[in-house]
Amino acid sequence: MVSIEVQDAYVDFPIFDAKTRSLKKQVLGKVGGKIGTGAKVPIIEALRDISLSLGEGDRVGLVGHNGAGKSTLLRLLSGIYEPTRGSARVVGRIAPVFDLGVGLDPEVSGHENILIRGLFLGMSRRKMEKRVDDIAEFTELGDYLHLPLRTYSAGMRVRLALGVVTTIDPEILILDEGLGAIDAAFLTKARERLVDLARRSGVLVFASHSDELLRELCTTAVWMEEGRIRARGSLDEILAEYHAVLRA
Repeated sequence: MVSIEVQDAYVDFPIFDAKTRSLKKQVLGKVGGKIGTGAKVPIIEALRDISLSLGEGDRVGLVGHNGAGKSTLLRLLSGIYEPTRGSARVVGRIAPVFDLGVGLDPEVSGHENILIRGLFLGMSRRKMEKRVDDIAEFTELGDYLHLPLRTYSAGMRVRLALGVVTTIDPEILILDEGLGAIDAAFLTKARERLVDLARRSGVLVFASHSDELLRELCTTAVWMEEGRIRARGSLDEILAEYHAVLRA
């Protein structure tokens, strides 16, 4: 049975050369949280006092402004970051999907990248070879699949990456929104497959600024603010509270 158990978890990043405020802002913008004080070495408190318990069937959306800690939490749940304090235990095969371009090689063809990306996401070569035709049809890239990835536009790369991502069978899907580079018509097609992917996963954690996508994929939500969980509950309730604060 798949599960995620996080108890009183903190993620801190020491900044050993923080002579300028601009450097602090640059790091803070990437990991979220806030800058700690009172220490010889400045500390980015990216996550603070995080406790979560997720199990089979949970579909959780992460909401919050940029820098609130959503992406850092996704990386904690994926095992990329270890908690500085507290604990994080995950049972099940994780498919972390943060940057759709990660795992793609610009010097080889689209066909070869389908296999590479699938292996990167934990699929076997045999399984990926069986899915190549389906992925090729979905991407609508035609003869471009025989060309090196460096010849692709940003939108074409996203199509290829989405084609692979939406064919995997994850037990735990950790998803960060990254669909901005594709056209509206293809986005509709991609979203149908994303919804199906979410349904196939045992647990879904999805960070997004799109209320529409969150409502399609999630049933509950966690509101992140300054590296903490400000609130959690049903998706509609959390979105209403979040937008009320933004308006105020």
